[in-house]
Amino acid sequence: MGLSRRAMLAGIAAAAVLPRMANAAPLAKVKANGMLRVAIYQDNTPWSWEEGGQIRGIDADLGRALAAALGVKADLAIFPAGESVEDDLRNAVWRGGLLGFQAADVMLHVPFDPAFAATQDQVAIVAPYARERFGLACATGKGLECEGLPVAFKGHKLAVEVATIPDYYLMGQFGGALAKDVAHYPNGTSAVSALVKGNADAAMATNAQLEYGLKDVGQGFARRKGPLPMMTSPGWDVGMAVKEASRTLGDALEEIIAAMTKDGRMAALCQPYGVTWQAPLAG
Repeated sequence: MGLSRRAMLAGIAAAAVLPRMANAAPLAKVKANGMLRVAIYQDNTPWSWEEGGQIRGIDADLGRALAAALGVKADLAIFPAGESVEDDLRNAVWRGGLLGFQAADVMLHVPFDPAFAATQDQVAIVAPYARERFGLACATGKGLECEGLPVAFKGHKLAVEVATIPDYYLMGQFGGALAKDVAHYPNGTSAVSALVKGNADAAMATNAQLEYGLKDVGQGFARRKGPLPMMTSPGWDVGMAVKEASRTLGDALEEIIAAMTKDGRMAALCQPYGVTWQAPLAG
């Protein structure tokens, strides 16, 4: 994947040994400390959230699994999303937050995109472990054909997370015909909750948010199976980030993810949350 490169140094013995020791230090330090500090997003259901003093979610379980595979304990550090992924990488991985957040050894749920990764000189983005994409769910019995053209949804209340691709899609496509029908919510999970509670006729969110939100509600809802016309986002891979100087840790995490993917543990982590694991394209 081009993300596990190491410097090859030559010279006198002392000059050769010292850089290799420095390069190995991050993984060695994690093992010496007996702890892997894992940064995960706050309010990112079903991947990570805090409830009753407990950190839950697929990413939380993955962080614990990564630590166990390294033979250390997991220190889960939950943090709020910033204005950009670059802000999150700075605050969670390579520098630490302005409010005293201690930089983590690894951050989960980072977009795994080569073009984006090439712009980040402080971190290495490694180990893609899942794929996300947007979907649509509808309440049945309300005269809304979930497989139909979205423009036909006019007159039905449509729930989305504010300032997201689903928001721009429903507000802007089809000549803006649906703009007055779009109801905005703080996140995709609350948009799906509005659908479940009867406050919306349809909700557009990530497939993971839709599956988690609908897993216990039984009948009365349908998931769109076909693609959404003129949807600009085909989906995206998610991976993890380590400090640029922590490539040895990144290599070890990639090996663990490869093993978990092969033996089915990645898919199994998603099952308790009602989420169907999707393999990353980069994998």
